[in-house]
Amino acid sequence: MIDRMNTSKQKQSRRSMLKTLFGGLTAAVASIASLGAFSEVKAESQSTRSINGKIKYISNGEDTSADSHNPLFSDVVVHNGLVYLSGIGYHKEGDITKATTEVLNAIEQKLNKAGSSMHHVLKVNVHLADLADYDEMNKAYRGRFGNRAPVRTTVAVYGGVPGNSLVEIDCIAALK
Repeated sequence: MIDRMNTSKQKQSRRSMLKTLFGGLTAAVASIASLGAFSEVKAESQSTRSINGKIKYISNGEDTSADSHNPLFSDVVVHNGLVYLSGIGYHKEGDITKATTEVLNAIEQKLNKAGSSMHHVLKVNVHLADLADYDEMNKAYRGRFGNRAPVRTTVAVYGGVPGNSLVEIDCIAALK
């Protein structure tokens, strides 16, 4: 009789242990499945954001996001809190100081229209027609982005800057 009671208690103990183990496995599988579903929803909402007009294209000062024509390039693209400005050159007579000043003025205007500013610029690329203009370009450039200058790359372009410009500058900035 005592032997039967011990066997019965062992069976109940095993059943209880299996139920606990099975319940834990079920909860773990459900958690993993819900995490997978969450990441799929998150990924879907991110790609939907990009596709459903969250990228703003500005060409010649006009929003071209919904236009059917296909311009060669956009002057400004705004996406995920960043403003991307295409290269701006100065295509009139003048020296490198005048050209750099005018280009930076144009960049400032475009950034302001896009919802940013010179103080929010993160990255600048400067293309010079002649590396000999480097020091004079720096004099006009210095201080235009506030006390903390953005990261910058400066190169001299073999064959010259398109449009016969002495300098062309593009940048990436954060929105205000």
